[in-house]
Amino acid sequence: MKQRSITKQAPADPATLKISPSQVLPRLAALRTAPIADLKEQWRTLYGKEPPAFSRSYIESRLAYRIQELAYGGLRPETRKRLEVLGERLDGGNAVLRRIRADNRPLPGTQLIREYEGVQHVVTVRADDFEFEGRPYQSLSAIARHITGTRWNGWVFFGLKSGAHA
Repeated sequence: MKQRSITKQAPADPATLKISPSQVLPRLAALRTAPIADLKEQWRTLYGKEPPAFSRSYIESRLAYRIQELAYGGLRPETRKRLEVLGERLDGGNAVLRRIRADNRPLPGTQLIREYEGVQHVVTVRADDFEFEGRPYQSLSAIARHITGTRWNGWVFFGLKSGAHA
């Protein structure tokens, strides 16, 4: 029996990849509907390594960033250095501390979106509170109560925590 050899094409060097700016929007749109296997293959191509075992949304967001980075360019070296210096000020240069969040509160600027009774409600996380309909609220529970008229755990209402653990 004759054996056939299969030659696998060597992956492109991620450092030399370029993406045409005209391809950015179609590629970003395709991420939403691509099967996870395709997303993982894109990760291997764009990053040159195996994808992490994180959620689909994480992989999509990182691929979207990488596509734009390859088309438009990434952060300038001065900007990267400045961010490193700022990070070191916050954690004293301890890379482990840099990866640990003090709490599980979403980062300021995050938008929480919840549809309730056919109406989409958007809450913006701020440094010390939450903004809903242009007004500040101290808790997500207060916003959930405003929306529903009943008491809710705000973390559960906005899907940040499962109801079983509330």
